[in-house]
Parts: sequence; C-alpha cells; structure tokens
Amino acid sequence: MSATYIIIAVVLIVVVMGLIMGPIFSRNQRSKQFKDHYGSEYDHTVETAGGEKKAQAELDKRQKHVDELNIRPLSSKERERYTADWLSVQSKFVDEPGQAIVEADRLIMEVMQVRNYPISDFEQRVADVSVSYPGLADNYRAARVIALKNEQRQADTEELRRAMIYYRSLFDQLLENEADLETAK
Repeated sequence: MSATYIIIAVVLIVVVMGLIMGPIFSRNQRSKQFKDHYGSEYDHTVETAGGEKKAQAELDKRQKHVDELNIRPLSSKERERYTADWLSVQSKFVDEPGQAIVEADRLIMEVMQVRNYPISDFEQRVADVSVSYPGLADNYRAARVIALKNEQRQADTEELRRAMIYYRSLFDQLLENEADLETAK
C-alpha cells in the first residue's frame, strides 16, 4: 500500500512541477527566439520598453506593422541607379564630409520610400528597419546622432566617417534583392 502512495506522490510532484516549469520554460524559449533574431536590438527594446514582456509585445507589433507595409525589392535598374548615387555621395566625402552625410541620410530615406517604408518619423524608420535588419538598427541610430551633430557643425571627421560606414551598411542591405538572398541560402 505504501508503495502505491509513493508512486501517486511522485506522479503528483511531477505533474505539479510540469505545471510550474512549463510556462517558465515556454517564456525562456520565447525570449531566446527573440534574442536570436533581434540580437542587441532585443536588449535595446527590453531597456526602453521596461521589461522583456513589453519588449516582446513591441517587437511583435513591429513585425505586424512591417508585414502590412508591402515592402518591395528594388528593380535591377533602381539598384544600379542608387548604387551610382551612393558612389557619388561617397566620393563627395573626401572634400565635403558634412555634406556627404546629409546626402547619405537623404539617399537612405529615398531608397526606403521607394521600397514602401514610411519615412516621416525617424523612430518608426528604425523600428521598421529592425524587423528585417536588427543588427543595423543601432548603427542607424548612431548615424542619426552624428548627422544631428553635423547639422550643428559639431561632428568631427572621425564621427562623420563612422556615420558614413553605418549608413553604407544599411544602404547595402536595403539594396539587396530578396531573390539574390534566397539563392545564396
């Protein structure tokens, strides 16, 4: 008889532990999935949102928003044109780094607009970019900070160089053709 009670007790303990640990395990898995996809952008969102649950809700909201945007790839002709425009901006950096940063920022917004991203609000642009290019969101923010310093003529050449590198990494990703990316996988 006592063996039966021990077996029932063990089964009850296992069931209770499963009920307790199941949601914790599930929550940890969800956090891991967000961290794996968003990387440092997840950490940034946790910090700004005030916790993991709020950050996850925010990132889910961003994903839904971007899904509704109907983001389109650039045509070959558009990619060629924007690549030429970027080379022009980049060559201007040598003689007029401040102006090159202004033009790089404008060119990023133009490419985003052509691809159907809304561009009126910087924070929304970064949020939208973070869905497809989470590793570039921090760089985009940093480039923006430098661009604002540049507007006040307070950015030095090294900062402008870094901003140009940040803009270039985002520009390259925005010009990628999704079909090319699928072929490369």
